Amino acid sequence: MQILTIIKNGASILKSFKMKTPNLDSELILAKTLNTTREDLLINFDKKITNEQFNLYRYYLSQRAKNKPIAYILGEKYFWKSNFFVNKEVLIPRPDTEIIIEECQKKFHKNSSIRILDIGTGSGCILLSLLKEFKLSSGVGIDVSNNAIKVAKINAKLQQLKNRVNFIKSNIDNYQSSNYDLIVSNPPYIKKLKINGLSEDVKDFEPKIALDGGISGKQLIEKVVKKSTKLLKLRGCLILEIDDDQIYFTKKKLKQNGFCLFRIVKNLSGKFRCITSIKVN
Repeated sequence: MQILTIIKNGASILKSFKMKTPNLDSELILAKTLNTTREDLLINFDKKITNEQFNLYRYYLSQRAKNKPIAYILGEKYFWKSNFFVNKEVLIPRPDTEIIIEECQKKFHKNSSIRILDIGTGSGCILLSLLKEFKLSSGVGIDVSNNAIKVAKINAKLQQLKNRVNFIKSNIDNYQSSNYDLIVSNPPYIKKLKINGLSEDVKDFEPKIALDGGISGKQLIEKVVKKSTKLLKLRGCLILEIDDDQIYFTKKKLKQNGFCLFRIVKNLSGKFRCITSIKVN
């Protein structure tokens, strides 16, 4: 069977399961099956594949039809300027989170030598992206999940940044190393009761520990703010990703813990998503 026919048939199947991007998903899955790029796939659309390759494609397609995220099937997700390895142990990087990188670039010169802490690092995509932008800097990423730390270490190796980063299994309360210039965090901020209302590919596959922010959704945000005031240098910077309805709570907690508000940024949908503050006392 030719590549073009397989793509069309696969897209038709995914469409029947109400996938949002059936054509793209079918192309990406076949590209993974053949260990090639999507671009090469489309150039060689008249090429035939083996029965073994077709069976593997059908398996991946069946996983997608069950709402398994395409990033987990492919084993990677593009974030900022690089592809990162991902699996079910880590949250899939979102475009909204790239706002954190943009905010860091506004605050620090690219030749700055800064110490960075990433709280709840997951795949390590935020910290590693920052280290690629700030080439004279170093960083530490912490996470309560040992499996997430393993993924982050794989990404550090893939991004050739092992010598400038350290990933440590630790929760916020127990982490003591201080004197950081910059702390970034995308903590779990979804209210516990809203988890079941998320799309199936999120609630059924992505790690609950990376989504669940407790009853109010604010539990981890408050912890990060309180801990950051102890870990940052004076005039150090804290950049948080939060939900739109948590902005006023976060501003209040920042002020109570010695921070001065620097900037609040909206995402492309017009919702508040990122807040930058400076430690002033």
